[in-house]
Formats: sequence, structure tokens, C-alpha cells
Amino acid sequence: MAKPVTMAVIGAGARGFGYASFAGKYPERMQVVAVADPDDFRRNKMGDLYNIPAEKRFKCYEDFVAQPKMCDGVIISTQDNLHEGPAVACAKCGYNILLEKPMAPTAESCRRIVAAVKEAGVMFAVCHVLRYTKYTEAVRNILKSGEIGEIMTIQHLEPLGYWHQAHSFVRGNWRNEAESSFMLLAKSCHDIDWLRGIMGKKCSRIHSFGSTRHFRASEKPAGAADRCVDCPEVVESFCPYSAKKIYFRDRLCKGHDKWPVSVLAPVIDRNSLDDALKNGPYGRCVYACDNDVVDNQIVNMTFEDGSTAQMLMTGFNFHGSRHTRIFGSHGELETDGRFVKVRHFLDDSEKVIDTETANDGGILTGHGGGDFGLMDNFIAALANNDQSLILTGIDETLESHLMVFAAEESRRKGIVCDIK
Repeated sequence: MAKPVTMAVIGAGARGFGYASFAGKYPERMQVVAVADPDDFRRNKMGDLYNIPAEKRFKCYEDFVAQPKMCDGVIISTQDNLHEGPAVACAKCGYNILLEKPMAPTAESCRRIVAAVKEAGVMFAVCHVLRYTKYTEAVRNILKSGEIGEIMTIQHLEPLGYWHQAHSFVRGNWRNEAESSFMLLAKSCHDIDWLRGIMGKKCSRIHSFGSTRHFRASEKPAGAADRCVDCPEVVESFCPYSAKKIYFRDRLCKGHDKWPVSVLAPVIDRNSLDDALKNGPYGRCVYACDNDVVDNQIVNMTFEDGSTAQMLMTGFNFHGSRHTRIFGSHGELETDGRFVKVRHFLDDSEKVIDTETANDGGILTGHGGGDFGLMDNFIAALANNDQSLILTGIDETLESHLMVFAAEESRRKGIVCDIK
């Protein structure tokens, strides 16, 4: 049996633990041998979980790269605005890199990462997990078969969810552009990347609208407090974004202590959660935060052959997964992330493909199995020295990021942007 691929994790947050869990399920294929994180609890939690010796538990990536090369690759899962430093440094040290999306919060940083990776000649993948789902594979096969002819246009919905918007993008780590990145990059860059991959051709022009429509001070209900625990019951009980509702009533009281509840405190119980809501960022009123990212956005794209695509991101929906309709010259395709429906114009026939994947509640089953697919392919690529197993080439990854930056420029300036 071949030796397992050895990996270090830089950034031991939720995503870092998620990708590292591949080693827990498949220790014969992957081992976590080093970790770097400034937080003592997270660093040692990962270190203890994977029996990492003390000398390989680093407080920062600079200490990690200062040592002789110690493993095959790295998982970089730091905050968005902290990707460039470790990515460039690890590339120079010869590490293969799995980089959480987005690549970086500016086009210039993305280009510097790409240049460093190319110069070093290492394998590189951004965690565009949508490309690795079973439903994406099914969609690709149908399009390749020519069943619906040439793609004319695509309509794509990214329904973020009301509580997810409030958790991550109003109260949480991705609420403020200066501390992370703008919404389209932070949350929907892999939707844009997915559309680029499905189209299989370059985008030529892009246009976008979006705003922080609801989560702002002007929408705050009369009498509401700045913290949900201090809000009068008559106000709090009618607020769907109440932290008491989202974390206590909807989750902990029903036995759910995983994400998103798990990020509120190192150990989750009623007392720690109560303290987090009284004193931490996740207990703030959604109308009294320092958030500035959009809560709704639409992106219109035209491609080099005249085909078009539209993506809608919204934080105002209940439950549901991404929903896509692809309109072709000879038929149409529709998918909700599980079922793929194909309708043929020639005989008005319809077929349905069920792409359901097993879900054991672990993070690797997230994104319709895309998280597992990403890790499965990346580790196989390193084990077999086969770059083709990484489904997004570095140039196309940069291209889809530049589409996102152009879309945001369009939104801010009210213009149509050409993709250079």
C-alpha cells in the first residue's frame, strides 16, 4: 500500500477541521502531521485529535514555513484576507496547496498567488466544492452528450437562507468587508466558478446589482435592544433573526450543538451559549451590527459566443439548496442539487436522475458531497502525481475570480464591465 499523503493545516477553524476530517475517515490515505493557528484552544484541539507532536504545533504560518519541509501539502483555511501570505510562502517552500475559497480578497493578491504557484510548480486547488458534487457530474455528462443541444442561457439561484445570512454575514466573520471580503467573493465565488465551468467558455461582459437592503439600523423594530437577550419579549418573539431563536430554540433545545452553534463557544452547553449571546458578537441585534456586505445580489453575464447566464444570491429564503435551470437549443435541464430533470424538445419526453449522496452529518458530506469529492480528488492527485484530478486549472480559477471582481466593480459603479 502506498504511503498516506501527509498534510499540514494552516487555520484550525471550522473549515480547517472539516477538510482535515478526511484523515479521520481515511487514515490510510491522509495524515495530518502539523497545524498552525494563533488560537491556543483550536491549535491544541487539532493537535490532540491527530496526535501532532508539540514541536509541530505552530502559532503562525511563518513559524511553520521557517522549518524544513515536513509534509506533502498544506490546507490553508485562514480568514479570506489572510490567504495570500501563507499561500505564497508555502508555494516557495514546495508544498502542494489546497486553498479555501476565495483565493484572496483582491485581484492583485490572486495574481500574486498564481504567479508563486506557477513558479514553484506545485499542485494547487481552490476549494470550489460545487465542481465535485454528484449532481455537477450528472449535469456535465448530460451536456457533453448533447441531449439539450448548445447552451443558450442559464438561470442560477443561490438561496443563502435567512438564518445563515444573519449568522455569517450580519453577526459573523464575513459581515464586514474590511475584515473579510465582499459578499459575492466570500459566499458566491464558487457559484460564479461553477457557471464558468458549466458554460465551458470565457465570459466577455458582466453586470451586477445588489445592496444591504434589510440588515441596517433603519429597519430596527421600535423598542428593540442592541442585544437579543435584552430585547423586550414582545419584540424579540416576533423577530425571525433573534439569536435566542436561532441558537437556543431552533437548535440547542432540540439537541443540535453542531455548526452554526459550535462556533459560538469552545464547548457548547446552555451556560456557555447564554454567555456567548450576552457578551459575544452572535448575540447582537441584526439591526445593530457593523455589517456592510450585501444581503441580495444579482449578476448578469454574457459569454464569448453570445450565450448568457444569471445568478441570484439572496439571504431571504427558508430552506433549500441551489437551483439551476439550463436552457439549451434542443431541451432544458433543471437541478436542485439532488434531482436532475431533463426535458427534450424533439419528443417532449422527460427523465429524472437522482444524485442523492449519503449524509452522516459530518462536514465532508456538505455541499451535496462536494466537500468529500474535493478532498478525495485532491489527495488522489497528490498520491498519484496527477494534476488532472484537480477539476479547476489555476488559470480558470483566476479567471472566475476576476469575473467576481468585475461583477463587484459593476455593482459599485453602476456600469457594465468588460472581462479583460
